[in-house]
Amino acid sequence: MPNKDADKQHRERVLIVEDDEAARVGLRQLVAKWGFIVETAGDGREALLKLSTFDPGIILTDLVMPNMDGLALLRALADQKVEATAVVLTAQGTVETAVEALQQGAYDYLTKPVDLQRLRILLDKIVERRDTLREVKALRQQLRAQGAFGSMIGQSPEMRQVYRMIEQAAPTSASVFVVGESGTGKELVAQTVHKLSPRQAFPYVAINCAAIPETLLESELFGHDKGAFTGAIEKRQGCFELADRGTLFLDEVAEMSAATQVKLLRVLQERTFRRLGGRQEQSVDIRVIAATNVDTAAAIQSGRLREDLYYRLNVFEIRLPPLRERKTDLSLLVQAFIKEFNARNGRSIVSVDREVMAAFEEYSWPGNVRELRNVIERATIVSEGPLIAMKDLPALLDHQRAPQSRQVLAPGMTVDEAERALILMTLEHTKGNKTHAAEMLDISLKTLHNKLDRYEPDKPEGTG
Repeated sequence: MPNKDADKQHRERVLIVEDDEAARVGLRQLVAKWGFIVETAGDGREALLKLSTFDPGIILTDLVMPNMDGLALLRALADQKVEATAVVLTAQGTVETAVEALQQGAYDYLTKPVDLQRLRILLDKIVERRDTLREVKALRQQLRAQGAFGSMIGQSPEMRQVYRMIEQAAPTSASVFVVGESGTGKELVAQTVHKLSPRQAFPYVAINCAAIPETLLESELFGHDKGAFTGAIEKRQGCFELADRGTLFLDEVAEMSAATQVKLLRVLQERTFRRLGGRQEQSVDIRVIAATNVDTAAAIQSGRLREDLYYRLNVFEIRLPPLRERKTDLSLLVQAFIKEFNARNGRSIVSVDREVMAAFEEYSWPGNVRELRNVIERATIVSEGPLIAMKDLPALLDHQRAPQSRQVLAPGMTVDEAERALILMTLEHTKGNKTHAAEMLDISLKTLHNKLDRYEPDKPEGTG
């Protein structure tokens, strides 16, 4: 039968360097039983000779050996830029030397006689770390070649800073708080952090706190027992149980009620929770990533977001720039979305024409990357190809694409011109919602329609 441990460890290669033959043989048999591919060497020199043919990912080395000891081996590994992760074995009396080994680049040390359980845990931890490093290396290569970092697209300075923050946060268990406008890709950040973390083999569970009625949100988060409330006809697991050992993404966390925020804070502090209607406390091991599209300082000031919860969640804060602040990424995003929707809809669109790209660069993109994606999806369907043209774009985009070029208040402007500019700016702010715009302008909806009729043929079409 296949070795389950071997599958779990991805057949990582381990080189054991130990001058004591009995210890060397015993360690080899044990580590191989755990599913690793194992080779041995009697001293540092022999270990260096085996590097070219064996290429280990992990080196387990004694410190005190003839010919070349462990410290000399570590220095040689550094000189040759060997990427293996080294762990040193040391007797109780030479712990100071082990500390020196850490300074020379060793990942950790174990004292002799080796605690086998601790050795197994340490090897598992190294495998997870190496998997993450391999994933990050692959993503960096993808960024250089394609301008993408996993599912995230862009190589502007603003996005490169986001990628750096993800790389720093992902290998840890620290909570992450993602801040950005709607449509900037906050859940993509959460998914990427999970994928690069040691929890990647366990569940990723996402919940939008703004999309669930407050009366049901607590049950969605913590689950409920049968009979907990009217309609609870069976026991149901909540997101915390479903995400155990994995990652829980709480989108729009500021939309939770104050009472639910208090309960969430308690779970994050105690790492235990109780189902609705339940009596038993349950432990949970999860990493929480939260997100919001509101100004956190203003939300805390107004009492909408509890300050203590914010600081509990905000160990790492990742701020996503709006699309209008990273327009150098537009061409990459456009081509990526065209490729996606060509494959999905059986189309063969090549790109967008120059006029369309100019319109994209002028437009403010209030809906951010999500809006651009929707625009490209529609355009790939209606376009006669091979290039997307202005006629393939929504009319709203055409009329609102250049807020900086629209007439603004200036000396000498007539009252009618000023009124027209104000109405069009308000419509852009409300994303074409005339009812909302009329309320902001303190006029009736009928009056707004009458004024827009006077602006023909410049009336923004499709703004209902």
